[in-house]
Amino acid sequence: MTPSIPSRKARAFILAILLGLLVLPDARAQEFNCTVGVNYRALSGTDYTFLDELEDRVFEYMNDRQWTDDRFEDEERIDCSLQIVFTDAITLSQFRARLVLASRRPIYGTAQNSQVLTISDEEWQFEYTQGTPLIFQPDQYDPLTSILDFYAFIMLGYDYDTFDELGGQPHFEEARRIADLAQTRGALGWSSVGGGQSRGELISQIMDPRFQTLRRIYFDYHFGVLDHFIQDPDEARGKMLTIVQDLAALREDVTRAYYLDQFFAAKYLEMIRVFRGSQEASQAFDALSQSDPAHLSDYSTMMN
Repeated sequence: MTPSIPSRKARAFILAILLGLLVLPDARAQEFNCTVGVNYRALSGTDYTFLDELEDRVFEYMNDRQWTDDRFEDEERIDCSLQIVFTDAITLSQFRARLVLASRRPIYGTAQNSQVLTISDEEWQFEYTQGTPLIFQPDQYDPLTSILDFYAFIMLGYDYDTFDELGGQPHFEEARRIADLAQTRGALGWSSVGGGQSRGELISQIMDPRFQTLRRIYFDYHFGVLDHFIQDPDEARGKMLTIVQDLAALREDVTRAYYLDQFFAAKYLEMIRVFRGSQEASQAFDALSQSDPAHLSDYSTMMN
């Protein structure tokens, strides 16, 4: 029988019991181990070196605060990265930027990790002046911190979904609350009208019952396949074939599929490695060519 892997909450609880009095009841590590980078090379005409401090402020904002009520041990912190690429200076303190983020999850029983989420958000406009503190104000919309809050909860939701079926629900609800607040302000990048690749569209699809199959796949993929691949590669590969066939069926059922596209953006190379040269490669290629035609040429390498 394949051993089960405790959910994040259960594992933390068991570890706390084993450590006994060595763990203080209220001692919690923060949830993120997040690297942050700021790039303002595209800006010219003025000295923007004060933006260097924004890197430190965002690093502290993401890593030093408590985002959930759960206990995270140091080794359980979510590895992620945020890159803020400034594209235009509207004024000396008003900017347009691109946010590139990625989060990863460890693969149980190995020293490897799996990329869970990768996003390039092109529609970010905010104000920042030297020395401005970043303050967490969940009930107020702020063009800078609300985007950080939104993606923090999105990363939490994705991560929890990989450890427990639909386990990310409370975090996705927080992300939707932020999106709703932003939409009432008519803020840039939040509209879910028109089927684009906006923040509002992403959380709308995540919470849409039509995409619950994909929500459950995040758990099956990581728990049923990756976490048990070393123990039984053939069984795990068979489960992944079922997953990609389910994804092909989902693609036929939905017309707006930003959430599905995000899955493939993070996973297509990993799936290629799993299927390459296997007896399932041909069936996997047929399913993946239907569900993710954007990477068709990449999938063809599985047949080699």
